[in-house]
Amino acid sequence: QGSIPDSIGDLINLKSLNLSNNNLSGTIPISLEKLLDLKDINVSFNKLEGEIPREGPFRNLSVKSFEGNELLCEIVLPLSTIFMIVMILLILRYQKRGKPLPNDANMPPLIGKGGFGSVYKAIIQDGMEVAVKVFDPQYEGAFKSFDIECDVMKRICHRNLIKIISSYSNDDFKALVLEYMPHGSLEKCLYLSNYILDIFQRLDIMIDVASALEYLHFGYSAPIIHCDLKPSNVLLDDNMVAHLSDFGMAKPLLEEDQSLTQTQTLATIGYMAPEYGREGRVSTNGDVYSFGIMLMEIFTRTKPTDEIFSGEMTLKRWVNDLLPISVMEVVDANLLSQEDEHFTTK
Repeated sequence: QGSIPDSIGDLINLKSLNLSNNNLSGTIPISLEKLLDLKDINVSFNKLEGEIPREGPFRNLSVKSFEGNELLCEIVLPLSTIFMIVMILLILRYQKRGKPLPNDANMPPLIGKGGFGSVYKAIIQDGMEVAVKVFDPQYEGAFKSFDIECDVMKRICHRNLIKIISSYSNDDFKALVLEYMPHGSLEKCLYLSNYILDIFQRLDIMIDVASALEYLHFGYSAPIIHCDLKPSNVLLDDNMVAHLSDFGMAKPLLEEDQSLTQTQTLATIGYMAPEYGREGRVSTNGDVYSFGIMLMEIFTRTKPTDEIFSGEMTLKRWVNDLLPISVMEVVDANLLSQEDEHFTTK
């Protein structure tokens, strides 16, 4: 227990350091960067937090050296992994120029596409699966989004926020290496034809999202507004735990104005608060509004952009008009059938 002492940095002849499974807390001392003979470091499965040192022996360490520390904010990738990212970027360049790919060039599977680029699944050192988010310079604001996302995600650490493993940036290409979420997005799971999220899964997911928002709004010195809360930006891991992602439009509030700020309107129609759409005014209340819309969508299985909504009729108004009298008309029919089966079994 306790923290890693700075004095370990004075052991200049140290070759190996294994501190795994010791219930250690605090940060990794920057003094360890001085241990140039240190070839093996293992601090996995502790309660360490903050940033991982970047220099000295930390340059070529495996991701396995740091796993199991939920609050470590960034893992420095080995050179082999950086090479893999560069290969993805080079293949993308070939494709955009209409040139045939080299015979040995295999493009990783595409697992997502957004407003600023694409996300690919890749396997790095030690067989770890990751998601590589590549920002496309052809999209206006893509590189600015990369800068924002890097800045925000390196400040924050929470079990319900997607974790940035590392980043890659040069004048032509920018990419983030993120945790891979096997179950994909909440949007995908919600609208699958062959799988139904039960009521308890939906409740747990929304509690996870609420926990992430609480941290963003109150867990940091300056509140951070996500600005684009929607089911496609909520990713689900092996255990169906929700992780809020995509911070490319996030806005840290300035200290002199802890309630609202103005920004260009880029959020998704149907989820954004009215004052955001009209005036570009964002606040923590705007995220709460988006959360409310998403909550309605999760339990009705109806998108706010569904064709049944037009004019002044919105998802919010539809739910408000029918609750609490006509619950059966609002709630996802799949949930009702699941409950019937549950009580029949009992």
